[in-house]
Amino acid sequence: MHNTYTKIIAGIHKYFKEARVDKAVIGVSGGIDSSLCLKLLVDTLGADNVTAILMPEKGITNEENMQHAKMLCNFLKVDYFTISINKFLTDFLTLPWKPNDLAQINTKARIRMIILYNFANTRNCLVVGTSNKTELMIGYGTKHGDLAVDIDIIGDLYKEDVFKLAEHLGLPNELIEKPPSAELYPGQTDEDELGLSYKEIDNVLKYIEKGTAKEELINKGLNPNSVHKVYRLVNINSHKTNPTPVISAKTKNL
Repeated sequence: MHNTYTKIIAGIHKYFKEARVDKAVIGVSGGIDSSLCLKLLVDTLGADNVTAILMPEKGITNEENMQHAKMLCNFLKVDYFTISINKFLTDFLTLPWKPNDLAQINTKARIRMIILYNFANTRNCLVVGTSNKTELMIGYGTKHGDLAVDIDIIGDLYKEDVFKLAEHLGLPNELIEKPPSAELYPGQTDEDELGLSYKEIDNVLKYIEKGTAKEELINKGLNPNSVHKVYRLVNINSHKTNPTPVISAKTKNL
């Protein structure tokens, strides 16, 4: 994984240099993705140029995750803020309509991104995303929420590669071994919500990236249920990572 690490570091350095910005802000949850991203940023920009923002939801966020996030920030000597999002969520409950569960879940991600961009604008930083390639390909994220960032530094790593690189860089086992979770509701885990393991998803996505047809994958012996689920996720969520459609107002000359 050393070559992977070197290329990511070089890519981060180049992007920030071209943007003429030397500081970054990142949301850190105590999970493997944000932890790896924090480590990569510190290795590239230096701890003094990186700020982490922890944004728990009281009653939902696992306290152990917050302890892991703080532990990593302290170990890497990164300044961090802890901001509960509960008070922001409460205001949405006073709207003339009653937000449904999906609206509330997506609002959580968008509130967190507003906080990050508020800091970024104030301190002249770039907002660094924590989505990996698996999540980006299947659209596992919130539009204008966790997907709305300036740069995704692990966006070319499948989830299994995230684990490998984290282990290669010596991140604590407590971060690597815990079940991935966006903590959208009590007891939520990514794999339970998706209905598939990341290993199963990555296996199908690698074929999709090569342009392999769905029927061909099934003929190769891959689990048909897994194949159908992953293809469906890729198709229905493509709007999340594609550019916003623009309606043309031009008329053709006849």
